[in-house]
Amino acid sequence: MSESANRYPTTVQEGRLSYAVFQLARAHRGYAASMLRDMNLHPGQELLLMQLYEKDGQTQSELLASVGLDHSTVSKSLRRMQDAGLLTREPAEHDRRAMIVRLTDKGRDMRKPIAAMWAALEEISVRGLDSEEIESFITVASNIERAINDRSLPPRTAD
Repeated sequence: MSESANRYPTTVQEGRLSYAVFQLARAHRGYAASMLRDMNLHPGQELLLMQLYEKDGQTQSELLASVGLDHSTVSKSLRRMQDAGLLTREPAEHDRRAMIVRLTDKGRDMRKPIAAMWAALEEISVRGLDSEEIESFITVASNIERAINDRSLPPRTAD
């Protein structure tokens, strides 16, 4: 029996790439989560902070759109981050229903540790890959993401 036959459950033989993506995402997210726990952050909170580093004082809706997470997840994360002293939320002057999210000094101080965490995660993730393989993977991953997000495209036929 071949090694690849042992690697995948028989029920996913027609979806080996999807299974590999799932396994990769799970491993990557799990390792990232352990690194974030060491920084007293939950997964996804670093993404919100990174968006605020680019543009502080965004509305909650702008943050929601930039990270691609659902409303309840972002709202819960922002509440936790506010409780931890990383950011503040206050009603916008132009629309009291809109909440403006701003970093605190404590939140701004997380920028270097988060950048270092992402650098360490990248270093581990690309171990054993050359620059061409890295660029190829990024291209393929982007193509898969685009295909999933635009399911209205006609399916590709096998060559």
